[in-house]
Amino acid sequence: MERMYNMDFDSVIDLVKGGHEKPRLLLHTCCGPCACGVLANIAPYFDVTAFYYNPNILPHEEWEKRLDALKTVLDYFGGIPLVVPPQPEEDFLQRARGLEALPEGGERCTRCFDLRLNATGEYFSEHLDDFDFFATTLTVSPHKNAALINEIGAGIGELYDVPYLPSDFKKHDGFLKSTRLSKQLGIYRQSYCGCHYST
Repeated sequence: MERMYNMDFDSVIDLVKGGHEKPRLLLHTCCGPCACGVLANIAPYFDVTAFYYNPNILPHEEWEKRLDALKTVLDYFGGIPLVVPPQPEEDFLQRARGLEALPEGGERCTRCFDLRLNATGEYFSEHLDDFDFFATTLTVSPHKNAALINEIGAGIGELYDVPYLPSDFKKHDGFLKSTRLSKQLGIYRQSYCGCHYST
């Protein structure tokens, strides 16, 4: 599919329904539960590769639990490919330094979104022949600012000259599907965002 900028999810889905081939989507994925809600709505329309880059998730045992849950979800949706790049905790800790005491939803979170989406955009730029768009599951959460996440994603798309696909995955009952399918699959569902500052 010819690379198309400035499109939203519904426009791309309309193209696929109209007979176009499935676009290849690099999907930054934060955890299994969020992936449940997103993939339930988009798997029929996109050739998805999940990108698990979340150095904010601490401690490492928590990071592993969420990765294991994600693998279960990807298997459920037919064996969606998974990329897990190196991601030392220091990647996040440097960004959060001096912001540890801020409440969730503030500047620390903005920097965290930027860190994770930047890694996704950079990976896309290094594998240009493999993808048509990138996006993130982060917008499925009712606790996340979708407008802010999309603004950051669009800026990173411009930085690396790769198409970011804006979305609000809460639409079409995304979060409800997340909770229902997570329960059906019996996967681990976390009780905090990720970094130990948010607990």
